[in-house]
Amino acid sequence: MGPGSLLSGLLLALVLATGSKPQEQLPRESHILNWNKFSGFWYILAVASDDQGFLPGRERRKLGASLVKVHKAGQLKVVLAFSRSQGCQAHTVILRKDRKKAMFRNTLKGVEGFHVLSTDYSSGVVYVRLGRAGHASRTLLFFSRQSMSSFPSMKKFVDICEILELANGVTVLPKDASCAHTIRP
Repeated sequence: MGPGSLLSGLLLALVLATGSKPQEQLPRESHILNWNKFSGFWYILAVASDDQGFLPGRERRKLGASLVKVHKAGQLKVVLAFSRSQGCQAHTVILRKDRKKAMFRNTLKGVEGFHVLSTDYSSGVVYVRLGRAGHASRTLLFFSRQSMSSFPSMKKFVDICEILELANGVTVLPKDASCAHTIRP
């Protein structure tokens, strides 16, 4: 059994372990999230998206990465690096805190929402809503400070995927960190 089969088997086991109906409510970002503690470098170990063209074919997939930094009061600077069909690409965006909701956004850049749904500051689940020119998508990112994760952390990610009805679009990224390290400080 190769590494790809092992990852697929683990993902299938996680999805089956969650059951067919989500039992809990979607976690909501806390207003008391410590953004200074959340800031820094994160590996992106798994992705779930309703955007079919979000990731390249299997042979070109690599770990993603993110740098999150408090830019100034009420603003975050977020850099995301992903392996795309054209190679590794990084995108930087400044997000502003929404006054009414516990999220950040920059609608001019197409980011309708950036929410941290769950974190223990060593791993986290981030929900990103994108929208531009009539095209909207929802993406769930599994962040980790390490290039590997624990079973309970991955299960939490899959549980949230089930709640958001994104479980069919879950992809565990291969452990190749060459793209992720292009933005590592």
